[in-house]
Amino acid sequence: MKPAARLRSIPLYPFARWNLELNRVRQHGTDVIRLDMGNPDLPPPPEVIAALCGSAEDHNHHGYPGYHGLFALRKAIADYYARRFGVILDPETEILPLIGSKEGIINIALAFLDPGDVALIPDPGYAPYTMGTLLAGAQAYRVPLRASQGFLPDLDAIPTAVAQQATLMWLNYPNNPTGTMADLEFFEHAVRFARVHDILLCHDAPYSDVTYDDYTAPSILQVPGAKEVAVEFNSLSKTFNMAGWRVGMAVGNAASLKLLALLKSNIDSGIFLPLQEAAVRAFSIDQQWIAARNAIYHRRLTSIVAALHAFGIDANIPLATLYVWAKVPDGWTSERFALSLLNRTGVAVAPGSFFGPGGEGYIRVSITTADERVQQAGQRLRRAARRGVSHRSGELCAGWDCT
Repeated sequence: MKPAARLRSIPLYPFARWNLELNRVRQHGTDVIRLDMGNPDLPPPPEVIAALCGSAEDHNHHGYPGYHGLFALRKAIADYYARRFGVILDPETEILPLIGSKEGIINIALAFLDPGDVALIPDPGYAPYTMGTLLAGAQAYRVPLRASQGFLPDLDAIPTAVAQQATLMWLNYPNNPTGTMADLEFFEHAVRFARVHDILLCHDAPYSDVTYDDYTAPSILQVPGAKEVAVEFNSLSKTFNMAGWRVGMAVGNAASLKLLALLKSNIDSGIFLPLQEAAVRAFSIDQQWIAARNAIYHRRLTSIVAALHAFGIDANIPLATLYVWAKVPDGWTSERFALSLLNRTGVAVAPGSFFGPGGEGYIRVSITTADERVQQAGQRLRRAARRGVSHRSGELCAGWDCT
């Protein structure tokens, strides 16, 4: 059998390959502490679970749910955007529920990109931005995110010929993997850039409500006129600990959402109705629940950053997201360093190269595991530092087995 040509350009998903390494280490009896994945370990609000169970008990709720989602869900999303960002959305034309935002990210590429088109992709960035582009047969132009520029893309440095050929551009703030933020001034510049070059601006914003120290993340749709060129993707995965439930949304430019819905109507049959009703309930949860959950994450971030400092790695607590983005010691690639860390301590972190060439030289450390496991990871790093397994000891390269 001959596979489709489009798969020739698609590598194995980085974390799928990384799982092979984790399994290898486990087979040797190592207890692996996973700080590599952004998979929330805490449960959703109990009211949301109750809403799911109650809806599933109704025998009328198990048929095809419809392509555009319940009006009640679209209205709940509109109310959330009005309350949270002051953005007014039309539930009929400017909101499209998704089976998790990841499928929307892939499908928007299929809806807008043809072979020969160009998509502007942040580097480092979430892998599906690139994978969707490649599946569409288009070209990914990587726009670097550099520490010296606050991990914001320099849009003015994109060659004019590339910008004129581009059909779609991805942004993602609060940012995965770097944990950094963008302000409305940057978003205004991005909207102007998209308008000048006739580009669909896609902003991925699943970490908007995972924030600390009174930081409030903006929506790109707060920029006047943004809905003329922009679609924002969001999700209940991180906001309400509902990653496995697969409920997300695309909001903004009505014409773009109409085309995305056209594509999706030929691919999927919508979100299971009890999941939609549970999502409606989630949007009514008291903000104190989110604040209390974020306090747990912040405690974990504080703990792991202190452990990284003890190990000899400079790192900062971010104002948003679930991640610490830390530079690896000189002389190491990100994957070689992460693999050595795994072999020596059983602590799994994500190599920065998993997020594109621009992530080389960094690791991403997630805090989506139980408090006691985060503490154990910190203890292992501190023990390793006391044994001299630290780049400040000068013995890291000699003392670590990188195989």
